[in-house]
Amino acid sequence: MAGAAREAIPRRAVGRLSGLPTRRIIQWVLGIAVVVGAALGASKTLALNTFSASAWRDLVVFGVAQGAIYALIALGYSMVYGVLRMINFAHGEVFMAGAFSSYFVARTLDHSGFLDDNPIVALLILLLVAMAGSVGVAVLLERVAYRRLRGATRLVPLITAIGASLFLQNTARGFFGAQTRGYPTPQILGGSWTIFGVPILRAQVIVIVVALVSVVGLSLFVARTRTGKSMRAVAEDKEIASLMGIDVDRVIVTTFVIGGMLAGVAAILFAIVFQVVGPFMGFIPGIKAFTAAVLGGIGSIAGAALGGLLLGLLESVGPSLFLTGFHIPGPNQLRDVIAFAILVLVLIFRPGGILGAGDAEKV
Repeated sequence: MAGAAREAIPRRAVGRLSGLPTRRIIQWVLGIAVVVGAALGASKTLALNTFSASAWRDLVVFGVAQGAIYALIALGYSMVYGVLRMINFAHGEVFMAGAFSSYFVARTLDHSGFLDDNPIVALLILLLVAMAGSVGVAVLLERVAYRRLRGATRLVPLITAIGASLFLQNTARGFFGAQTRGYPTPQILGGSWTIFGVPILRAQVIVIVVALVSVVGLSLFVARTRTGKSMRAVAEDKEIASLMGIDVDRVIVTTFVIGGMLAGVAAILFAIVFQVVGPFMGFIPGIKAFTAAVLGGIGSIAGAALGGLLLGLLESVGPSLFLTGFHIPGPNQLRDVIAFAILVLVLIFRPGGILGAGDAEKV
């Protein structure tokens, strides 16, 4: 009897411990550690006074411009996910196709002198070519790779998207070579403009303005047009939408077309800012745009825009602000680490994203 009583006590203790919210405790401990580490690093960096006010300003402006590009790519992820409930990991290569399509036209315009003599017309031509190239690849992906997999489990389209991404990367490398190429831009984009007393590079101003107009235009299109309402209906329930007379296939193709157009716009903006193109240029921006979509709430247009802006700012300002104080050499080389750490933290603490549901959707 005494032995049985002694065995019962540990069992009761174990039972009490098993009732503790272990996952919540780990999350809180990890969250507090991240916040304390970030605050400590920021305070040490600011105490060192290594960066001037103008340097911080430049980092913020660059972060906003970079985040605008991420937001445009992230919108493609969010739209396809909202309608098909799948992650199109080949969307980065849709972005790459637009950049490469316009590169050859830009080189021809540059050699003829038309790029500098008529910069506005030339940029509009490059924009149309990039959008056409991205839309062509996006529609081809939907028609060849994804359409027959709509009734399959979610893992099958995901694997197919990864395979399509690798196929497009290596196809571009086979046709154009693995090296990066310089992207010609008009001389008019050199220099800076002073806006509210703040000097901002002209290319960055164009990126921010075009991205803002694109996000607002897409939001109005989805909210007020008949096609946008059809897209929302298909996203809600494909079968019911089909019974109501909506052509589901046409709506899905339209979704890929719009996502491709936005990827083409992002490709031109990326080329204007960084002035390089390459067959693998879409992979890292594509993954970061996916991170931005998850951060803001995948499936949400506003969430994609917000996530892209926040990710761009954290990538630009974060390494210098949080890591310089710890005397880490070359903190800017760790910007990718910060981006993917954000993805992990969002998936841990708020899987639905900032503007999404708080809980993760079961697959």
